[in-house]
Amino acid sequence: MNNESINRRTELSGKLTDVLHARTLASSHPILNGMLMEGMSVLDVGCGTGAITRGIAEAVGPKGSVVGVDQNPHLIVQARQEYGKIPGLSFAEGDIYSLEEALQGYPAFDIVTCARLMVWLPDPLAALKAMVKAVKPGGRIVIADYNHEKIAWSPRPPASMLAFYSAYLRWREDAGLNNRIADDLPDLMRQAGLGQVTATPCHEAVRRDDPAYPHRSSLWADTASSRGPQMERDGFISRGEYEQAEREYRH
Repeated sequence: MNNESINRRTELSGKLTDVLHARTLASSHPILNGMLMEGMSVLDVGCGTGAITRGIAEAVGPKGSVVGVDQNPHLIVQARQEYGKIPGLSFAEGDIYSLEEALQGYPAFDIVTCARLMVWLPDPLAALKAMVKAVKPGGRIVIADYNHEKIAWSPRPPASMLAFYSAYLRWREDAGLNNRIADDLPDLMRQAGLGQVTATPCHEAVRRDDPAYPHRSSLWADTASSRGPQMERDGFISRGEYEQAEREYRH
């Protein structure tokens, strides 16, 4: 799989960008939320629209320093427009595999973090090694990510969505992406030279009595409509199949 093909599969469209923008530090990265203290310096890698990064900056306060890095220039522009005036918060365009270039002039950080990024990387070990170089001696690397093989629906969604989801995992795997990265991260972190690695289960649950249920529960319908055309282009699903999955899942 060449880099151009991988980049096509990880590119974001409008609805998935909206998913990024709806995230918050408290709901999407609660373990990190409990670690932050006033005055800390934090690097958020793969910051997207800056929604979580903004929460980090508010937690460490104006005496702290927070930098969000993302390789997507459009997301960085959006992040700067939304949150660029928050004291101590800045954004930089850069690739995780070459963080040193993006962070020229920045000192090492107390915490280097990312959320739901490793699941989209073909070489997570190289990414972890780059993050290790950016953290202070004695600092922390804090990662939140998925195991896509452990998703559970109750009640079960339509058969069309189950078929789409199966094709989605095969499509990701074909691109060299690890569908169970969350469970593999502790070993990879040790390989990257980290000690005292702790893995804490932190499930994302969406329930019908949640006020945000209509928006949050639509994630996989949005994925079908956004990733479906990419998967069709790569030969993993037909247009009729992903459109049926989206339609029936929303219903």
